[in-house]
Amino acid sequence: MAIRIGNAPCSWGVEFANDPRNPSWRSVLRDCAAAGYKGIELGPVGFMPEDPVELGEGLAQHDLELIGGVVFRPFHDAEKWDEVLDATHRTCRSLSAHGAQHLVLIDSISERRAPTAGRASEAEQMETAEWNAYRDRIATAARIGTEEYGLTVGIHAHAAGFMDFEPELERLLDEVDEKIMKICFDTGHHSYAGFDPVAFMKRHIGRISYMHFKDINPRIKAEVIENRTGFYDACGQGIFCNLGDGDVNFSAVRDVLLEANFQGWCTVEQDCDPLLDPDPLGDARLNREYLEGIGFA
Repeated sequence: MAIRIGNAPCSWGVEFANDPRNPSWRSVLRDCAAAGYKGIELGPVGFMPEDPVELGEGLAQHDLELIGGVVFRPFHDAEKWDEVLDATHRTCRSLSAHGAQHLVLIDSISERRAPTAGRASEAEQMETAEWNAYRDRIATAARIGTEEYGLTVGIHAHAAGFMDFEPELERLLDEVDEKIMKICFDTGHHSYAGFDPVAFMKRHIGRISYMHFKDINPRIKAEVIENRTGFYDACGQGIFCNLGDGDVNFSAVRDVLLEANFQGWCTVEQDCDPLLDPDPLGDARLNREYLEGIGFA
C-alpha cells in the first residue's frame, strides 16, 4: 500500500500558535516520532519555527518528514483578509522550505455559525454577494498555493465555519477550478456535520488529494449538538475519540482509498484540549496501531 500515515500538532492540543497551554514544538516532534510516525503537519503557522534551518534540524533529529500545513483563518470575514493572506504566504514558505506538499485551507469558526454546528437545517447561509466574495477569497488563496509555491491545495470543511456542511462543500467544488483546489477530506468533521463520510469519498475520490483521519464519539456528538456546545468545549469533552472507537467506518474508508489506488499521506488528527487529554502520546500510538491493524501500512 502506497499510503503513509502521519500525525499533526492538534493531536497534542495545538490549535493556535500562541496559546500558552501549548506543549513545546520540540516535544510534539519527539512524541510524534516516539508514537511511530514518520510524518507530521506544521500546525498553526508560528507554532513551529519559521526559520527553515531550525525546523529542519528538529525534523531530522526525529526522522520526520513535514507533510503539509493548514491555513485556519476567517475566510468568511472580508475585514480580516490581510490576516488570511499573511498566514497563507507564511505557511506556503514554510512548506516549500521543507519539501512538503499539502496546503490545507479551512474557514475558521464564525460566531454566526458556531451555535448551529451539526445542525445543517438551522445554519445561517450567506447571501449571493457575500458567498461570491467568500468563494473568491478561498480561490485566491488556492491559486497562491498552487501557482506561486507549487503546492497541492485542498479545501477542508470544518465544524462551526461557513464551509461546514456537505452542500456548501459541493457548491464550492462546482465553482472553483479543480486545477487549483482539491479536497483535504476530514472524516470526523464530515460526520460532525451530519453527513456520511464514506458516501462523500466515493463520489469525490478523484478530487481528494489528502486525508485527515478523525473519529467522533456518537454519544458526545449528540450531546454537544443538542446543547449547542462550542467547538473547543466539545474537544475538551472528548468528541474526537481514538480511531475505531467512534462512528466513522475506517474499514470502508480504507476500501475506498485502496480501490482508487490513493497515493500519499493520510494524517491522524485527534483534536483535544492540551490540559485535559491525559495521554496524547498514548492516543497517537493507539491510533497508529489501529490503522496498521486494519491494513494501513
